[in-house]
This record gives sequence, structure tokens and C-alpha cells, in this order.
Amino acid sequence: MPPMKFPSRKIVERIREQYPAGTKVELVFMNDPYRSMPPGLKGTVKSVDDTGTVFVSWENGSGLGVVYGEDKIRKL
Repeated sequence: MPPMKFPSRKIVERIREQYPAGTKVELVFMNDPYRSMPPGLKGTVKSVDDTGTVFVSWENGSGLGVVYGEDKIRKL
């Protein structure tokens, strides 16, 4: 398994600017075979951590994070 590659500080800051807490988002794709996270699922951004992971309060009750470079969301 290849080592995790984290985004640069500049990229993380750009993600934080694009997805501030309270931003409404929709899931486009999540690369997690162990969770039922269908495309189109909506939620509200809670925070962005230092690795660029966007933590979302999803409408299905999940708080699963959107991993930079693996998953995809879009602003509503």
C-alpha cells in the first residue's frame, strides 16, 4: 500500500476558504466500500482539518470526512 500523500499547507488553506463551516454540500463520490454514502447525499460542512479532510454532518446522520484526493463533493 503506498504511503498517504497529504496536501500542502497552501492547498489546505484553499480548501478551508472554499468550504467554511456551514457550507451546504452534495456528495459526488466517496471511495469507501464500507459505508453507504450514495452520490447526491447532502450535508453541512463542520470543519476542515490540517490534512484537507472536510468533515461534514450528512443528512443520513454520518459525520464521515471527505478525504482530499480520494472523495469529491460540490457546493450547493
